This record gives sequence, C-alpha cells and structure tokens, in this order.
Amino acid sequence: IYFELAYDTAVRARARGLKNLFVTNGYISEAPLRKIATVLDAANIDLKFFREESYRRISRAGLQSILDAIRLYHALGVWVEVTTLVIPGVNDSDQELQQIAAFIRSVGPEVPWHVSQFYPTYKMVDRQETPVETLRRAREIGVRAGLQYVYEENVPGEGGEHTSCPACRTVLVERFGFAVRENRITNGGCPECGTR
Repeated sequence: IYFELAYDTAVRARARGLKNLFVTNGYISEAPLRKIATVLDAANIDLKFFREESYRRISRAGLQSILDAIRLYHALGVWVEVTTLVIPGVNDSDQELQQIAAFIRSVGPEVPWHVSQFYPTYKMVDRQETPVETLRRAREIGVRAGLQYVYEENVPGEGGEHTSCPACRTVLVERFGFAVRENRITNGGCPECGTR
C-alpha cells in the first residue's frame, strides 16, 4: 500500500464516520505523517529495537526516525500504541527493554506497550520462541518505568493481556487472545476508584 491510497481511503472512511488506524513500522517522513494525522485516529507502531545497529542490520531503517515518528504521531493527537516483538538474543536484554520502556514513558505514561512473543519463521529461524518468562520480565520493566498499560501478546491465557486500572490495579478488561471476556469500564472509568 502506498501513501496516496492510504490517505485517500482514510479521507473517505472518515467522511462516512469510520475510524482510521495504522499498524505500522513507523518509518515515515514528517510531511506525510502530518498530512495523514489529520484523518488518522490511532497508530500501533513497531519499536523493534533500541539499538541503531540492530535497526540498520535487520530492518534497514534508522532508530531515530522511528522515535521521531512516534513522538510526532502523539503530539499531533493520534492515539499511539507501541509494539515490540521480543526476540531472544536480539532485543531481550534488561538494558534494551528498559531503554524502550523509558522512551515510551517519555512520550506519555498512558501509551500502551505490547511486548509480543516471537516465533521463528521466514528469514529468522535461528532463534527460539520467546519464553513467557521473558515477556513477563519485559512487562514488569514497563510497569516499573511508569507505563500504565503493558501487555504480553501472542500468549493467550497467561493473564498479561488484561487491562488494569493504573491507580488501583483492578482488572477492567479481561481478554483471552483477541476476545474480550469481560469489560468492567463504567462511564469511561474504573468502577472501583473512578480513575478515567
């Protein structure tokens, strides 16, 4: 898909009352980002690594441009969520996860961080799947960094996919994979403590 098609489609969707969401690697120049943001409601952006060398070698992109895009989406009022595919031996060190979490926190504590389980496939079959314990550790790192919403992805039933109130930790949205089992949010807030 190219930018012009995405933009034209988003304009038509918005005119019909539909919401527009990008799931993106975040690699976009400032001018088109500013333009698409006028009709974009949300963006889930992959922040794959926090090392320039990893971005250049594996993704053939630059880290700084991705960080700049995340900040700009957020500044332009687009709801931002960040996803990190946690790859054993590549980006799963405490240091790199802490750097990612600190960056997201600097954008906003309300920005959700999805730490996602890696499965070996295609051109990266030399790694094992991400252990659930690693995702749990990543989630704890995010919470300690001050992120309000950190999710463990691709491991349904492990409990890391639920949304909890950032104030009182009451489970508000209970999920199993992509299915919502229960939604306890009342009038946009926590029924226990009223936090929005």
